[in-house]
Amino acid sequence: MSEFNEFDQQGSVPERSTGSIISHAFEMYKGVFLYGLVAMIIYLIGDFVIQSISGFGSWTNYSDFKDFDEDSYRELLLNRPGVSLYYSFAGVLSILLSPLYVGLIYITNKFNTKTPIEFTDLFIGYRQNLGNILLYSLITNIILFIAAMLCLLPVVFVFPLFLLGYPILLFENANAMDALSKTFNIAKENYSVFLGTGLLSVIISIAGIVLCCVGIIFTAPFIYIAMYSLYCAYLGKPRQITYNK
Repeated sequence: MSEFNEFDQQGSVPERSTGSIISHAFEMYKGVFLYGLVAMIIYLIGDFVIQSISGFGSWTNYSDFKDFDEDSYRELLLNRPGVSLYYSFAGVLSILLSPLYVGLIYITNKFNTKTPIEFTDLFIGYRQNLGNILLYSLITNIILFIAAMLCLLPVVFVFPLFLLGYPILLFENANAMDALSKTFNIAKENYSVFLGTGLLSVIISIAGIVLCCVGIIFTAPFIYIAMYSLYCAYLGKPRQITYNK
């Protein structure tokens, strides 16, 4: 069982601007970088298992078709054996690992407030509010998938609406629907900042692809740190969570 205690604590809060939020996220990420790397390694292990089961190799397919234009690549890729099975399992994996990303947000808050960090903190999402975290991840994945099916562009404009969901689920112990409602209402009132933060965070998170794709394991977790910084900017420093093991 978890308890929520409020007390005076150290820690920084960014201004409500894209530049300040991204700068704050960079400072936080430098302190929790290794935990983000662990989260990505866990993801890659799961992805490797899925590729082995489905017989679909995402990197192999990228290498085969990297010289094709986007439309040709998409058409040939969708006809590849195992692609449907791979992406189905990959979606499930994304949902099952969402509590791990919540744990990274929790660790970021401990770093910000100068609270000692334990390795097991990375897995707090599996102990705290698990059902709502999984449900929230399922709902947002469905919404983003539908947006992607319409065209890639809608995803760019829809994704920022969900940036506060995971921190709200963690720090406020909210249910999935309340988290969806709260992040949507705050984001729509401050959409330009949320859009700018979302776009820059995604660009930074996928920047590692330029390093033979391997570098993405070092940059991908940045988006979750940005979610924390955005939460601090609009809702203040979170209440500290103490978990009774």
